[in-house]
Amino acid sequence: MNDRPLTLMAVHAHPDDEATGTGGVLARYAAEGIRTVLVTCTDGGCGDGPGGVKPGDPGHDPAAVALMRRQELEASCEILKVSHLEMLDYADSGMMGWPTNDAPGSFWQTPVEEGAARLAELLRRYQPDVVVTYDENGFYGHPDHIQANRITMAALAMTSFTPKVYWTTAPRSMMQRFGEVMREFGADVQEPDPAEAAAMAEIGLPDEEITTWVDTTAFGGQKFDALAAHASQGENIFFLRMGQERFTELMGVETFVRVQDTTGAAVPENDLFAGLR
Repeated sequence: MNDRPLTLMAVHAHPDDEATGTGGVLARYAAEGIRTVLVTCTDGGCGDGPGGVKPGDPGHDPAAVALMRRQELEASCEILKVSHLEMLDYADSGMMGWPTNDAPGSFWQTPVEEGAARLAELLRRYQPDVVVTYDENGFYGHPDHIQANRITMAALAMTSFTPKVYWTTAPRSMMQRFGEVMREFGADVQEPDPAEAAAMAEIGLPDEEITTWVDTTAFGGQKFDALAAHASQGENIFFLRMGQERFTELMGVETFVRVQDTTGAAVPENDLFAGLR
């Protein structure tokens, strides 16, 4: 008998990504006694500094921001009851097109094989039954999210393990509802140009293409508090402004597309561990 615990590994790009995309499943499965492992690939140094100072502006210190975000990440993991936090500590590459994309040591500049080899060691150590990361476009085209997908899939190919593998996504119906809620709470939503609008329309998947819908509403409070732990990041303020109840209503079901499976569990499914227990 293998006494290794059932294990979920989530591979994310930055501190705070774990809360928005997978905070519910991390909290839910931890509560069910499943070992949860979070791998955060970058240091988050391209995030907002104290007072909301942006990268490239006077007073923005990437090293200080990275330290602050590490502390916030540890607080988030404590709230979500994450069993193990592993940090690859690559330099944050920033948004697509930023000069930081080209910085030596940035995650975007790291050879996929190098990052994959490091992640493969973690796969061998933890032997996860389920692995979660982003899709090939990093959900919305962020270079570090794309790189996280690349190293995850390459690392899996380097090992003999065959976990269930999922990519995070969002149903198009929810994306439409999200836009409505943003306007309701007074977010400054500017009309995008046609090219941006077309790109936004491609984010997520049609509802019928989503394989896995996990109800995490019972853990909405933990997910909200985990996001609040990343208070330094201005982009999180909108989510917090709506309050825990509305936040849970909007974000209480986490959705995925299953891309690797050996269990034969039927889809659509409502449990990442369907067929494993």
